[in-house]
Amino acid sequence: MKRNATAPLILATAFVQASCAEPAPSRDETAESSSAGSASEQDAFFSALSSHCGNAYSGQLVSDDPVDADFASAEMVMHVRECSPDAISVPFHVKTAEGWDRSRTWVLSRTESGLRLKHDHRHEDGTSDAVTMYGGDTADAGTSQSQDFPIDQESIDLFQREGLTASLTNVWTVEIDPAGTDDAAFAYQLRRTVDGGAPEERFFRAEFDLTDPVIAPPPAWGHD
Repeated sequence: MKRNATAPLILATAFVQASCAEPAPSRDETAESSSAGSASEQDAFFSALSSHCGNAYSGQLVSDDPVDADFASAEMVMHVRECSPDAISVPFHVKTAEGWDRSRTWVLSRTESGLRLKHDHRHEDGTSDAVTMYGGDTADAGTSQSQDFPIDQESIDLFQREGLTASLTNVWTVEIDPAGTDDAAFAYQLRRTVDGGAPEERFFRAEFDLTDPVIAPPPAWGHD
């Protein structure tokens, strides 16, 4: 029988190709790649918020939950007041019938695994409210423009201790466009759903126009 002279060449070529092929990524390498993607999106988000440092912007309530009736026509101002490589403080000022309420500051910071949102609540004399520094950490990569913050265990414990059991499934969302973006906006949102375990639906959302800075307000209470 005549031997096929091309067979060894084909086998040798296949062996070389197999030897040069990229090895399949390990589980650790896949996890590292996912973590890098998460960091990239969250770095871009953090950078976008930082690009507004020093500026204040007006906004308004855009949700219609009846419990927020006092906020429906209230003047609102957010101020990206303090920025560092690891934390950004954003006081949230609301003008009510009694005057300006400067009790709230949103604090966004970096963690080893993502980003964190906390709510610093103070009284007018600067002392901390009984319900303060609650919030949550990111659970996924999010996007460069939007990050979700499901409630953390520390906040669940705080709410249970203070009798705020309706808030145990809170998810906060922050949305941001970089400075200079057409129609740039910032949004702060709170949502909890019956499907997510809440006793009733809850939705709060305020939006701010980032294309037209306003005069910066006084510091939030307790942050002189």
